[in-house]
Amino acid sequence: MKKVIIVGAGLAGSYMAYAMGKKGYNVQVFEKRTDPRKMRYNSGRSINLVVSHRGWTALAYAGIEEEIRKIVVPAYGRQIHDLEGNESYFAYSINNKAIHSISRGEFNKTLVELAEALPNVSITFDAFCEYVNFNTGTVFMKQGEQHNAYSADLIVGGDGTGSSVRGALMKQPRFNYSQDFIDSGYKEVHIPPRKDGKPQLNIDALHIWPRREFMLMGLANKDNGFTGTVFAPFNGEYGLDNLSTGQDGIRYFEKYFKDAIPLIPNLEEQWESNPTSALACIRCNPYHWGTNTMLIGDAAHATVPFYGEGMNGSLEDVHVFLELLDEHGDSNMEKVLETYTEKRVPAGNALVDLSLRNFIEMRDLVANPYFQLRKKIERKVQTNHPDKWTPLYTLVKFTNIPYHEAKAEGERHDRIMQQILAIDDIEDRWDSKEIEKEVLRLFESIV
Repeated sequence: MKKVIIVGAGLAGSYMAYAMGKKGYNVQVFEKRTDPRKMRYNSGRSINLVVSHRGWTALAYAGIEEEIRKIVVPAYGRQIHDLEGNESYFAYSINNKAIHSISRGEFNKTLVELAEALPNVSITFDAFCEYVNFNTGTVFMKQGEQHNAYSADLIVGGDGTGSSVRGALMKQPRFNYSQDFIDSGYKEVHIPPRKDGKPQLNIDALHIWPRREFMLMGLANKDNGFTGTVFAPFNGEYGLDNLSTGQDGIRYFEKYFKDAIPLIPNLEEQWESNPTSALACIRCNPYHWGTNTMLIGDAAHATVPFYGEGMNGSLEDVHVFLELLDEHGDSNMEKVLETYTEKRVPAGNALVDLSLRNFIEMRDLVANPYFQLRKKIERKVQTNHPDKWTPLYTLVKFTNIPYHEAKAEGERHDRIMQQILAIDDIEDRWDSKEIEKEVLRLFESIV
């Protein structure tokens, strides 16, 4: 059996450990954190995740889809909460398709247990990667007071945004890297279920309180509670840097999220104790080095969480690599890794772009009547011409089309809708049959 070392036992790393272990490889995983099964996974830094079609595809490939489906909650649309407390619901798909909310902690624990149950997979926690020698395929680890060296045929950097493996690659010539922090951060609050165990909010939806430059978002948990996350700028009168106390948080919610206050009985305490965290986008190229080193997940393309695709993109990295391994075999690792970079770099860059685009949509546009009209028109066009129009959200969430191809199609949609929305008085006339026919005729002439 060939030896694989994976640095990082997060979602991408533990998934890859399981999948490579099932293929018969000898897999050794090192994780700098403590075993998540032995401690509380997070302290207000989790941001619930969403499993989309490409995530399910990767899990199905490894044969663990059904195991993960036990710990997810489906969401079939967005529930929008305006400033006055009014609510509007928008389905994600005309075919009643759902995305699936999942706790990062529970997902990680499940993947770790699945991987570690294999006899040819070992996971060592509290082990920090100090250095990687790419020429010899050696990883140098600090474990307590000890410094140990381990060699492998393949070294995988799955160690997240602050990747030590990527840090070593950055010292190599012609390795490109960029990191950009956005001017917004996040703070989490937990919305518990009611005393009778039932949910306080519609459990079948992702909840958004959009306020233009900032927003509150809620994703369901298996216990019928919700993980709520405030995304907002750091600066300004109501910037997160100026909201440090529990009383600051109460005043903030009273002004902007008043209807959410009854949902969070200990809001003041949570606001003060949960940290404020930053959000960064990372791009690099290539995603491999030589024939023995590769990057996956956030180590390669960290993104902001506003499309809920960071984890799915990470699982897809591994899935694409595994299929290339099936096609070419590990005797031709040079071809496997070169093709992996060729496929995943444009996809990773597009994922970052799409995530930034969706932040604007979620915090600002979803409450905009003009944007809501566009969505109604798109649904009408898709219903009449399903072979000619698939919404960008559907392409990203419910297909395996590469992210860069989905992004290009979304940009084409923007150009088409710009022409359609320029029809005279379309907003005032939308409820008439006449305008619907006019829209469809224009669409048919464009495409």
